[in-house]
Amino acid sequence: MKAAMLYGVEDLRVEEIEVPKVGLGEVLVKVKAATTCGTDLKIFKRGYTEKIIKLPTVFGHEWAGEVVEVGEGLEWPVKGMRVRAGNSAPCLHCKMCQKGKYNLCENMIWLWGAYAEYIKVPARMVQVNMQEIPTHLSYEEAALTEPLACVLHGAEEANIKIGDTVVIIGAGPIGLLHLLTAKKFGASKVISIDLVDERLDFAEKLGADETINAGREDVIRKVKELTDGYGADVVIEAIGLPATWEEALKLVRKGGTVLEFGGCPIGTEIKVKTEALHYGELTVKGAFHATPLHFKKALNLIASRTIDVRPLITKRMKLENIREAFEILTTSKKEIKIAIIP
Repeated sequence: MKAAMLYGVEDLRVEEIEVPKVGLGEVLVKVKAATTCGTDLKIFKRGYTEKIIKLPTVFGHEWAGEVVEVGEGLEWPVKGMRVRAGNSAPCLHCKMCQKGKYNLCENMIWLWGAYAEYIKVPARMVQVNMQEIPTHLSYEEAALTEPLACVLHGAEEANIKIGDTVVIIGAGPIGLLHLLTAKKFGASKVISIDLVDERLDFAEKLGADETINAGREDVIRKVKELTDGYGADVVIEAIGLPATWEEALKLVRKGGTVLEFGGCPIGTEIKVKTEALHYGELTVKGAFHATPLHFKKALNLIASRTIDVRPLITKRMKLENIREAFEILTTSKKEIKIAIIP
């Protein structure tokens, strides 16, 4: 089969490899669509933690497809079923899982291999984090279950309430999913911040009440102006840079919540003013990945079009052109999500 193999930073090659062999409890799926992700771009550009991805590997983790082979011991799923699976599966037994923190499982297994003609789903993932796709839903939409699941987890941690003003730093794919989700959680005003006008225009089309170009405006002053001098109830950082993590802390009101969602480079640090935390009673939270329940919720929200992800897929390309797709995402900010069609 054809597969996009990642060997190192910016070393991505489309090669012919063996189709994975299915073992006990495992499932082989023909990939019908895989979508690009900001995490993939970060890994492509700067590498990633070895705990999650080990090189070389077939790349990509947002996908949906059709079951073509079912291993022994399984009654579900069945051959021909339309499915998607999470890129992770917790063990359900470790200390974190016992506390219900399945996204922080100490024995998590991870699945890479979306940018290929076929993908093998491990037995634990079949049992814990695979869902059937409704017949009316496209494979491309279903592939976006993974990023939306992560955003749902973040929104729940941020505790967005009806009537809240929410500021989102970053209008890339994750920032836009946060925008759509905040609206569904009942936010009365969502303010999107970015450096690229095309992305801010996109945010407006998706429902942003206000947009701020951080390259042309004083962000802190503008947010205060738009919030009657108080700051936002919730600020979500969706870029993953220490500078914007620190900026998020300056945009929130007293008693508000800052969600540091974007993953920064390993080893980086930020500075926090103690008086803001203490006298302002700020809540500052991180949010990583998602639980199997979030994946199920996300697919339901997409299938019901409660959260319509279709506008986020702005381009479609063949697997053979995966390298070009990453070059486009690196050099242009016009594309949001590129669907790779094996």
